[in-house]
Amino acid sequence: MGLRSVLDDLAPQFEKGGKLQSLYPLYEAIDTALYTPGKTTAGGSHVRDHLNLKRVMITVWLCAFIPVFVGSYFVGFNANEAMQSMGQTSLDNWRGIFINGLVSYDPASVWDCLVHGLAYFLPLYIVVFVTGILAELWFASKRGHEINEGYFVTSILFTLTLPPSIPLWMAAVGVVFGVVVAKEVFGGTGKNFLNPALTGRAFLYFAYPAQMSGDRVWVAVDGYTKATPLGNAAIGEPYGVDWMQAFLGIMPGSLGETSTLAILIAGVLLCATRIASWRVMAGVFLGMALTASVFNMIPSSNPMFDMPFYWHLVLGGFAFGAVFMATDPVSAAMTNTGRWYYGMLIGFMCVLIRVVNPAFPEGMMLAILFGNLFAPLMDHFVVQSNIKRRLARG
Repeated sequence: MGLRSVLDDLAPQFEKGGKLQSLYPLYEAIDTALYTPGKTTAGGSHVRDHLNLKRVMITVWLCAFIPVFVGSYFVGFNANEAMQSMGQTSLDNWRGIFINGLVSYDPASVWDCLVHGLAYFLPLYIVVFVTGILAELWFASKRGHEINEGYFVTSILFTLTLPPSIPLWMAAVGVVFGVVVAKEVFGGTGKNFLNPALTGRAFLYFAYPAQMSGDRVWVAVDGYTKATPLGNAAIGEPYGVDWMQAFLGIMPGSLGETSTLAILIAGVLLCATRIASWRVMAGVFLGMALTASVFNMIPSSNPMFDMPFYWHLVLGGFAFGAVFMATDPVSAAMTNTGRWYYGMLIGFMCVLIRVVNPAFPEGMMLAILFGNLFAPLMDHFVVQSNIKRRLARG
């Protein structure tokens, strides 16, 4: 008996009237994750496309693994360098139980760096995924709607925005907040106006600032402090890396934001597969470059006024936000013209927050959430403008 037959035999138990009907969303999620639904649209009024929600979300999820592996390597590299400088040869926490026998914590070893970095990413991702999917399952069972592949994307993107050393319980609280407050209370996937992953991260930033910012959280070694290059720039200190090192990702930061190269490779794949809008990405970059160039022309004692656009590109979460967060098809603008305005607003707000607000050197998270709020208004004005133009022609 094949797996398909087993699922078909179990289906009546989960359907309406069955003993387990309250768990139908869980059954349906497993079934559609393993097999393509057998239902198809019929009739001439439907637009047929090879892209559906399942393919869109799975493609984004897979592309996110490019910064996952590259980011994990650099998390391990930074940690191994710190351990070497402190004379540590093994981990004395629970992670060491699993990897002390596998690695020698040599920063020159790709294997040692990758395994050490994954020892932080994998537990964090598992906790985030399980906690968030349980929250979605509870809401789906109460409201009778499906669980879809959207949470695959939310879980991995949320994980990649976190510092590697964040406590696991804190990550669980953050993702539940993002899933419930930013998505489920508005009706689930497709009805949220804020990005759930960024909403969860924003909650953690303001609720637990000591674990989400500062010099102690970016290098995954207890007792070791090192500021990010963006943090150094905000106080007028040397960045600590050259531009190419920052572009490649050889610097401390959140799990997935350090390597602009890895993020751009994923961005090219997302644009080539028509999953993400290149207009949004280009708008974000254009808004950032123009705003940074204007600030560069203004005399000021604030060192952030002098940061050129090409440094804004590779520092902090700018590239990751532009490629993975700003392009969220639900919370972003829907019209082509609106996408340009939406992207430019995010780029403008990111630089504005970084430069003008000395207490908050990283501005990409708040900039995208701000753009999410104005995306529907931009689309409204674009649509109304098109209607007026067509009526004038008629």
